[in-house]
Amino acid sequence: MKSSEQVERVYSDQTLIAIIIRSEFNESGVSFFSPFEFSQQLGILIHPSGFEVKPHVHKKISRDVQVTQEVLHLIRGKVEIVLYDEEQRLIRTCILNSGDTILLAFGGHGLRVLEPAKIVEIKQGPYAGMDDKEYF
Repeated sequence: MKSSEQVERVYSDQTLIAIIIRSEFNESGVSFFSPFEFSQQLGILIHPSGFEVKPHVHKKISRDVQVTQEVLHLIRGKVEIVLYDEEQRLIRTCILNSGDTILLAFGGHGLRVLEPAKIVEIKQGPYAGMDDKEYF
């Protein structure tokens, strides 16, 4: 699989709706896929045995987050993700398999489990409860 097939960007006009990283992605080093300005940064680090990252802390920096962006990592199973634009119009569906990851950046989305799934979900907090979502 070519690198371009292992990382897919889904757009609606000029808006980046989602980034899909397939489990086959295997480029050495540090690869970030999300634009610098996104509030959720998505990357993969692939290093050989013995590689070290210097101990560090992250500085407290005030950030203004206007929209929740979430990352789903499918540990196992198979799911269908349905992607919508900002006006809640269907853009497309995509299938995620074990090991695949998706950053849901803008627009809307739905999920249907096709095979029993174990999914890690990562998004900004603190959680706003039902005030965070608008169902359609």
